[in-house]
Amino acid sequence: MKLFDEPYDSSKNLLPQDGSIYYYGKLLGPDQAEFYFKKLLHHIDWQNDQAQIFGKVISTKRKVAWYGEKPFEYTYSKLTKQALPWTTELIALKNSVELETGEQFNSCLLNLYHNGEEGMGWHSDGEKDLKKNGAIGSLSLGAERKFMFKHKKNGQKVELRLEQGSLLVMKDETQEFWLHRLPPTKRVLGPRINLTFRTIVK
Repeated sequence: MKLFDEPYDSSKNLLPQDGSIYYYGKLLGPDQAEFYFKKLLHHIDWQNDQAQIFGKVISTKRKVAWYGEKPFEYTYSKLTKQALPWTTELIALKNSVELETGEQFNSCLLNLYHNGEEGMGWHSDGEKDLKKNGAIGSLSLGAERKFMFKHKKNGQKVELRLEQGSLLVMKDETQEFWLHRLPPTKRVLGPRINLTFRTIVK
C-alpha cells in the first residue's frame, strides 16, 4: 500500500488492520518549523545513541535525547535513560501536538539524523515503561523522509513521506502487530529531527 501522493485525511486510519496510524500533515508552517528546528538542533542535550547487542554496547551516528515532566527512566535496547526537564520549546510543541490530537503526553524521545544515510531499522515501541496501546505523536522537522510500516505476521507494508513540520500519530495495537522503520537513503543530504511524544506509566 503506497500513500506517497494521496491527499491526507487526519481522521483516516492508514493501517488496514491491527492498529491505527493517523497523518495530520503539516502541523507547523515553514517559518515555525525552521525556527524550532534550529532551536532544538543547538539547545537540546544530544547524545550518541547506544544499544547493547550480544553483550556489547554499540554507539550510533544518530543522536538522541530524552525529556519529560519527571526524571522518568526509559529502557530500550537493554539500556536505561533518565529524562531531562522540559525546555520551553518542547513544552510549546507538546501543547500543539496535544491540542491537535486530543492526546496527553508526559515525555519525549528526540532523534537527530544528520543526513539520509542515518536511519532506523525495523522495530516496534513496545517497552514496558510505555502506556499500553497509548498514542505516540511523531513530529518531524528538517529534511523530508520516507517512513515505513510492516505487519509482523503477514508482511504487508504501508509507507508515507513525513514532511517538514508534519505530525504522525501511532496508537491502539500498532506496536503489538506492526514494525516501523526510517530507511536510509543517499538522496537526502540534510538533517532531520524527529520528536516522539510518549506517555510513561509508573
